[in-house]
Amino acid sequence: MAKIKPFRGMRYSESAGDISKLCCPPYDIISEEQRLKYIAENERNIVRLELPKQGEDPYKNASDILNEWRENGVLIYEDRPALYIYEEEFSDTNERKSVKGIIARVRLEEFSKGIILPHEFTLSKAKEDRLNLMKATNCNFSQIYALYMDEKNTVLNKINEYSSGSPDCEFTDSEGVTHRLWIVTDDDVICGIEADFADKRLYIADGHHRYETALNYRNYCREEGISVEGDPQDYQMIYMVDMAHPGLVVFPTHRLVRNLPTFDKEAVLGACSKYFDIEDFKDSSEVCRRLSEHYSDGKKAFGFYCGDGEWHLLVLRDIEVMERFLPDLCVASQRLDVSVLHSLVLENIFGIDRENMANQINLTYTKSLDEAISSVDSGESQCSFVLNPTRVTEIRDVAAAGEKMPQKSTYFYPKMITGMVMNDLSVE
Repeated sequence: MAKIKPFRGMRYSESAGDISKLCCPPYDIISEEQRLKYIAENERNIVRLELPKQGEDPYKNASDILNEWRENGVLIYEDRPALYIYEEEFSDTNERKSVKGIIARVRLEEFSKGIILPHEFTLSKAKEDRLNLMKATNCNFSQIYALYMDEKNTVLNKINEYSSGSPDCEFTDSEGVTHRLWIVTDDDVICGIEADFADKRLYIADGHHRYETALNYRNYCREEGISVEGDPQDYQMIYMVDMAHPGLVVFPTHRLVRNLPTFDKEAVLGACSKYFDIEDFKDSSEVCRRLSEHYSDGKKAFGFYCGDGEWHLLVLRDIEVMERFLPDLCVASQRLDVSVLHSLVLENIFGIDRENMANQINLTYTKSLDEAISSVDSGESQCSFVLNPTRVTEIRDVAAAGEKMPQKSTYFYPKMITGMVMNDLSVE
């Protein structure tokens, strides 16, 4: 099963500056305005390596900056191999929560082996960008986020024990999320945790592009004679969290429909009435309340917004209809909220096929309820669908069946910070 090992993490030295001004969110949620702001606050911000944009060859530029920072002592290495305990403390609906896991090098495995499993489809353009960056730098600057099952909470209990003291690094970001890092170098402790993962599968929660890129990079390095089996290129830096952790939070990703040649709200509602019970509302908060109630009851429901404050709640009458629409998929995939919406409504009624969705021609995504409303009110979108979150157990069941969810089925919150610890594959 999953093979993990410690590594000599690359981290910022104290001379680099305030760590809160050196880290940034994941590359794929950073706008150009934010990128420039991070650099303005500190020109050594990790965004210059993780999301390079400068020069004719941004990837080579990132490599040059990386070499300069290593030579000048801006970036330094752990004295000995370590595992890293990482905690994020955050607010969710006025409640303070925290999620804690462990960062290690994990041996890359093809999905077909059933050891490390994906749950979402990916886009080739994003993978090409990440591969170019790895070729230029031979580094992981950010972690993949994975879940594991541990009914006895053996690993989590150890993690909590080994992080009972003051963290080695701590700061609170501009979003109010507090990040803490503990460095574990005790050989006996590390061996024990390695053994704990020997019988575990990992389910990728966030970072599918980076994982597939790491596989491609490993293969590239072997083909080019850069590495052989067992070298660091066979491993990827992964953050692992117990699937039953009480601090795990998954947000829904809402759907925005735009640029359809024709759009008739009444015709859509008429077609939806074949499968859904429909309730009308004028208040978004009431729609959200009702969505939450249906979620608790295990029902499939969506908020449908077409502007002017008019809401329609679509509640699926019979989940068994999904067997007819997705006969080749397992029950877990058939019964996902996103599968119901995509199959019964977006494909069947709107005519937005899967290729169209993948290329985001008539469909885009947002985690913000306010944006799902304002995009329609401004005329940018013709309508929006507000969803309930995907359950963690659904992610597990779909991945375990060897299937994948539609893109943007999950949004794990909070996102891991980039820059607290990095994985230089040139270092054993």
